[in-house]
Amino acid sequence: MTNSFKTIIITLVTAFLFVACTGNAAPPVVTTPVTTPATTAPTTPTAPAFDTSRSISLTAREDGSGTKTAFMEIIGLKGKADPANIVIQTGTAGVLSEVRSNPGAIAYESLGYVTSDVKALKVNGVAATVANIKDGLYKISRPLSIVYNEDVLDDQVNAAFFAFLESSEAQKIISDKGYVSIVDNSKAYTIDGSLAGSIDVSGSTSLQPLMILLADAFEELQPKVTINVSGGGSGTGYKNADEGVSEFGMISEEFALEKAPSCTHQIVCKDGIAVIVNPVNPLDNITLEDLKTLYNEEAGASAITKWSGLIK
Repeated sequence: MTNSFKTIIITLVTAFLFVACTGNAAPPVVTTPVTTPATTAPTTPTAPAFDTSRSISLTAREDGSGTKTAFMEIIGLKGKADPANIVIQTGTAGVLSEVRSNPGAIAYESLGYVTSDVKALKVNGVAATVANIKDGLYKISRPLSIVYNEDVLDDQVNAAFFAFLESSEAQKIISDKGYVSIVDNSKAYTIDGSLAGSIDVSGSTSLQPLMILLADAFEELQPKVTINVSGGGSGTGYKNADEGVSEFGMISEEFALEKAPSCTHQIVCKDGIAVIVNPVNPLDNITLEDLKTLYNEEAGASAITKWSGLIK
């Protein structure tokens, strides 16, 4: 037997004995664990900070608006002209559209028609709410009224609608729409099946949407009566009532007899005027004094033109 053959035999025997003794088919294989790189949780992009060096885009209602007249009077600028850099918007829809689309805008509008896509500021630390207006805590508020010649109520149809405005049905609509009811212990309206005719109501665009709802409710109770409600502003309400163009005019300011010498008035409800900004604006509170400075054409060196002047 050659040496090489002996070597082969010895190797095979050794392998056989190893398997028999250990029960392992082969020596264990050592593996190196694979390390998976750590992953980072996805991050949500952060909205860019509001640029306080941005210019304030001052927005106001048009001349003749009862909202504008009331606002300017309340902040101490009755009869003053607008600053040169102001943006004028006609009607509630125009104001809300401007503030929604312009991050640098500030404006004022009837609380009852302020939508959730703009932000209402506190004024002197008080929120613009129905409760705060009724309690007299929120200072920028005004009456919404109808103007009429007393002779108008000699007509049964006109007198019935006038009575309906103080009814429990009308007060529920007023409250449900976010206005402040001023009628205590209101009573249900009494339907008169003999009533037939038409009524024209015109004026304030702040009162107009609410008046349309009230007119619709009255027409359901008195189906033979038609009420036509149109806008035009408080100035139109005074003029049309004074001249007999409309049975009732709508105004959204304190009644001024000199604007309609032949007329008297009745408050339908009270409304707050909210100061509004774009939702991205971090400002939450503004003072009456700052509002007066913003909207004062004669502010001069004390004028506030950048948001840094309000956001500290």
